[in-house]
Amino acid sequence: MNTSITQTTLAQMVKHLQDAYPNEGGGLLLGTMQGDLATVLEIAPAHNTFPTEEQFHRMGLATDFWTQVEDSADARGLQIVGFYHSHPDHPAQPSIYDLEHAWVNMAYIIVSVQAGKLDHIRNWQLKPDRSAFEEITLTAVE
Repeated sequence: MNTSITQTTLAQMVKHLQDAYPNEGGGLLLGTMQGDLATVLEIAPAHNTFPTEEQFHRMGLATDFWTQVEDSADARGLQIVGFYHSHPDHPAQPSIYDLEHAWVNMAYIIVSVQAGKLDHIRNWQLKPDRSAFEEITLTAVE
């Protein structure tokens, strides 16, 4: 799977994650799937549900958040195509926690935020056997 994202949506995502610093921020990626291409058209920023003292290295979603976002996306002809979250002061690569909680067939955009500013962005997909993530292409489009 490869992923494209509009430049406007990418900028919104980065701003959300920089604003969440020094904690992890994140949310859902909304768009369309055609073959092996996920096209991200919108984000659905989430509130981090982990206890305050854990938010610097964990991101959690409210149990009803997924359903609410999915219903809204369906009504507009979109679907959830993945997740995004930040790694404050750490590289944009999946952690063991990410591996244990990831879903197959979803894009995972991870943004490294260093000292409150964007450092780098990488995109991942969980292998079908759930053994590891593999990096996939992320393309910003107009």
